Amino acid sequence: MDLILALKAIIMGIVEGFTEFLPISSTGHLILAGSLLNFTGENIKVFEIAIQAGAIFAVCWEYRVKIASVLAGLFSDANAQRLVRNVVIAFMPAAVLGVLFNAKIKAVLFAPVPVALAFIVGGLIILWVERKHQRSDVPVTATTAAASIHSMDDLTAVDALKIGLAQVFALIPGTSRSGSTIIGGMLFGLPRQVATEFSFFLAIPTLLGATVYSLYKARDLLSAADIPLFGLGTLAAFVSAFLCVRWLLRYISSHDFTVFAWYRIAFGILILITAHFDLVMWAD
Repeated sequence: MDLILALKAIIMGIVEGFTEFLPISSTGHLILAGSLLNFTGENIKVFEIAIQAGAIFAVCWEYRVKIASVLAGLFSDANAQRLVRNVVIAFMPAAVLGVLFNAKIKAVLFAPVPVALAFIVGGLIILWVERKHQRSDVPVTATTAAASIHSMDDLTAVDALKIGLAQVFALIPGTSRSGSTIIGGMLFGLPRQVATEFSFFLAIPTLLGATVYSLYKARDLLSAADIPLFGLGTLAAFVSAFLCVRWLLRYISSHDFTVFAWYRIAFGILILITAHFDLVMWAD
């Protein structure tokens, strides 16, 4: 394998892992990183989705005890059954709409400028939610029922559906899947910790489904020669995602997401400026 190509795969894997679970859009960063590295093309689009498997494995490893407990109690424990049901409910809206509109979204929105605009709009939404959250003694729009939620085991099917509908917005590149689900969950009255952890669990079927579906659709473009490249990217994504998940769980215990909002806005503006004045030749 070419050394430069291998380094590009590792960099892309690191970008995927560090951005997948933060509310800053992994897809957006991968598009922009790929443009800067001249690491683009139909095969690379498949690569970008396939390395999400590394992020999935990182979450599974971090929550291995909880996942094992859920699987063990799948037919006997009400909490385990409720969590699985809620994850399935939350997964369905984006899964259905993703299959229906995936090709159109890739053709129109997978480019630096649309991604930059999504960065900015998403940042403004995070600022709005966080400010409303800080001005109230309870989470935004929280109901009495929502206020009693202290863990994922307390979520109802309606809570899960609301988060699933919020995740639909993540189909727009640059929006952020984790940002949509976490901020959406907070907007619907969930505590930050619960919304974040449920976002992690929801990532498992969402990213796994996207990976399997994309690999199947692009099977004619792939060959055994791609395995080392995909393997490097996936390994890099696993390590960086694991570190990121550990850090984020500590971070949210005493911080909000305002810093990510300003980062999104500043980064989006930077991309728009460089694209408008041709300071950087962003590849499509």
